[in-house]
Amino acid sequence: MEISREDAPAKLRALPTRLVDQVALVANRATERALHDTGSRRYHYALLAALGEFGASSQAELGRRTRIDRSDIVATVTELADRGFVRRSPDTGDRRRKIVTITDAGTAHLAELDERLAGAQDELLAGLDAAERAELVRLLTRILDR
Repeated sequence: MEISREDAPAKLRALPTRLVDQVALVANRATERALHDTGSRRYHYALLAALGEFGASSQAELGRRTRIDRSDIVATVTELADRGFVRRSPDTGDRRRKIVTITDAGTAHLAELDERLAGAQDELLAGLDAAERAELVRLLTRILDR
């Protein structure tokens, strides 16, 4: 699916929306390969990364931080709790709310996922040097922030 090839129609090669879509497909495949035999998916990584960086959070806050739908948050937290990677407990201030905390096993699993996903980044961005990678991240972030 090399849409940037010279024999592809020029109109397609010039459409940023099309190019971003094609890169997203390649990126998703690299991510899936990296996570394949870990038993984890992108949502698992997103929640563990948020908990690792920001500490214990409510399920609602995790949803806001990761942009994962509330119903998917509940299922993902349950999956991570079943594997011993997070602990869910009632909020002392509001017993209806659940606070999610990463466990030591979750921290170790996050480190493994970080390593695997670093490899996926290297696979995806093999043709770019460090400065170009940083610039790509800056530009993509700028697009998303708008």
